[in-house]
Amino acid sequence: MRGRAQTIVCTAPAQPQVKQGVAARKNRLPNRAEKQPNNATEPVLIGYARVSRAEGQDLAPQVSALEAAGCRRIHEERASGGRWDRPELARLLGRLAAGDVLVVWKLDRLSRSLKDLLLILERIGAAGAGFRSLTESIDTTVPAGRMMMQMLGAFAEYEREMVKERTRAGLQAARAQGRHGGRRPKFTQTQRTEILSMLAAGRPAAEVARLFQAHRATISRLNAASRQTAAA
Repeated sequence: MRGRAQTIVCTAPAQPQVKQGVAARKNRLPNRAEKQPNNATEPVLIGYARVSRAEGQDLAPQVSALEAAGCRRIHEERASGGRWDRPELARLLGRLAAGDVLVVWKLDRLSRSLKDLLLILERIGAAGAGFRSLTESIDTTVPAGRMMMQMLGAFAEYEREMVKERTRAGLQAARAQGRHGGRRPKFTQTQRTEILSMLAAGRPAAEVARLFQAHRATISRLNAASRQTAAA
């Protein structure tokens, strides 16, 4: 009897399959920007509100506008805008740090003089801070605002030159008419002659000063000037 062929299949023991982890792929799509950590610090807005004592105005509208603009600290002052020695403004300028922004409701709240305004803006710039006016929409932290400040500086320089030119023209016209600048003399020529005659006659300088309602030093200077002129 023909034997049947037997096929023997040897199977190796099954090895446990290790599931390989797939690393998450970063999203590189151009229309989905990745979130970046925000390390930039926002500027500190410092407000300055001012009214004159004589005007009888209220600071509340200015303070409300400054608070709405995001000012964290507001310095309030009641003083004339023409004064340079304003304590609250001096305290504010002394505490400015780099990156701060001084905010006012209107330019004339900072100063009513263009010259003083530019000096204050120079101090703000020297501290590394910025300036912003809400009404005029001026912001020196952006190029347009810096250009506006440069234009104001040019106008101020032009105004100074015009004042100098008018002053020189006025002095020249006065000299042509025989007038000279300076304080008017205390005595007329007749009074000077009389005073010198009294001093030459031996009258005391204090008595002469009392008669002409002048200080004794004025009479002594007049006498000394007369002697110098005679000696020359």
